[in-house]
Amino acid sequence: MTPTTLPSVRTRLTDLAEQAGVSTATVSRVLNGKPGVSAQARQAVLTALDMLGYERPEKLRMRSAGLVGLVVPELTNPVFPAFAQIIETMLSDRGYTPLLCTQSPGGTTEDQYVELLMEHSVDGIVFVSGLHADTTASKDRYHRLRGRGVPLVLVNGYAEGVDAPAVSTDDTAAMDQAFRHLYSLGHRAIGLAVGPTRFVPSQRKRDAFVSLLEKHLGTADADAHVVSTLFTVEGGQAAATELFASGHTAVVCGSDLMALGAVRAARQLGLRVPEDVSVVGFDDSPLVAFTDPPLTTVRQPVAAMGHAAVSALVAEITGTRAARAELLFHPELVVRGSTGSAPAAPADAPVAAAVPAAR
Repeated sequence: MTPTTLPSVRTRLTDLAEQAGVSTATVSRVLNGKPGVSAQARQAVLTALDMLGYERPEKLRMRSAGLVGLVVPELTNPVFPAFAQIIETMLSDRGYTPLLCTQSPGGTTEDQYVELLMEHSVDGIVFVSGLHADTTASKDRYHRLRGRGVPLVLVNGYAEGVDAPAVSTDDTAAMDQAFRHLYSLGHRAIGLAVGPTRFVPSQRKRDAFVSLLEKHLGTADADAHVVSTLFTVEGGQAAATELFASGHTAVVCGSDLMALGAVRAARQLGLRVPEDVSVVGFDDSPLVAFTDPPLTTVRQPVAAMGHAAVSALVAEITGTRAARAELLFHPELVVRGSTGSAPAAPADAPVAAAVPAAR
């Protein structure tokens, strides 16, 4: 259907208002480019114009402010699509066109994506949990981009020396919340299942957890209580199997996927969650509130982090230098059904059999 020219009649305003779910006064303000209309209401009116077959007035036609690359890991971990959705939406609200680059094992690499983005003359790039978070990876790639004047923002993985804003979840606070929750429930044999410690978030979680062990349980033998594996269901299952077998009654996991693997491990060992063992995840991914049992987890403030990342990038693009100090966002413990009181120890067993005395 060929769009018709927008007639200046009251019926048109009423139809648009009804379709958009706003008042006719709001429709009028949008059509006349007046201030005082939220971005959501403005978008609703524009969508109504399109759906009813009207041609947008010239001054309302969206002109892209530029292209922005968004590089994220594979999308099997639900937290990464959550970050992508938030960041893409906020970029679009500011007039930018996001180019989503997702990685998968054996697929396009981060460096290959960057080359592609540079061919498209992007105005900036947001990296989420990329090679900047890998302490063994060279940071030269980011130095080269900055040398070419490309604005960058790094999410979850501070890279010291890279000239770019960094936005991260406070992993130390996350571990403190999870550990104190389990400790308050009577658990004294607490283990940590975390991803490869070459990654900054894993390293920070491990360091914080070890400090908590020493402070509250008086043990310096971290290796007996920390298992590093993959950030997957299978990785969490393998780590938790080892920890439960060695007598731990509670496990803190580095991701919700790992926590789901820990629940699976418990059941395969004939243990009940949370009656026999407790499990805490990390991320608060979509749907973990509906697992069996609903997962206790530490929520990453994805929306706030995404907003900060986009704000910093847009500032850089428009010529305002953003702060280089790492922005740490406080997480939130969400208590659900996968954690409970520590089981009573057998009469002939020590209270914390899995926690050796400090050496």
